[in-house]
Amino acid sequence: MKPSKLPMTGSCRCGQVKFEISAPPLMTAACHCTGCQRMSSSAFSLTAMVPADAFAVVQGELVIGGLRGPQLHHHFCPSCMSWMFTRIEGIDAFLNVRPTLLDDPGWFSPFIETMTKEKLPWAETPARHRFEGFPAMEDLPRLIAEFAAAG
Repeated sequence: MKPSKLPMTGSCRCGQVKFEISAPPLMTAACHCTGCQRMSSSAFSLTAMVPADAFAVVQGELVIGGLRGPQLHHHFCPSCMSWMFTRIEGIDAFLNVRPTLLDDPGWFSPFIETMTKEKLPWAETPARHRFEGFPAMEDLPRLIAEFAAAG
């Protein structure tokens, strides 16, 4: 599924940080890794892969949280600590936005599932593709094209 209108707007739980997305997502996903389980306090985290140049924080400041490692940069509201999005170092084309922070998240459905080798046995999503780890980088163009065609 794709959003019905652009731009999409969203905010953290307390509303101090607001963002805008001006292009449709490249793909959507659910990640079952134990890190996402712990950071989201849920069975998995949800992601809308958004073109980096179509994403803007329009109000507020962010802090880096989570693992604070050299590869992943998890951005949070400093007040309510909502996990808002993640930038992956070395990948400048997109970032991963938490779609439940959108003002209208009703369009969202995960297209792929990642890290299913770590998923809780009862956790299910309607994703079309499942990966025990992460999809290979060479598979991303095919998956992105299939997601775009699925409309």
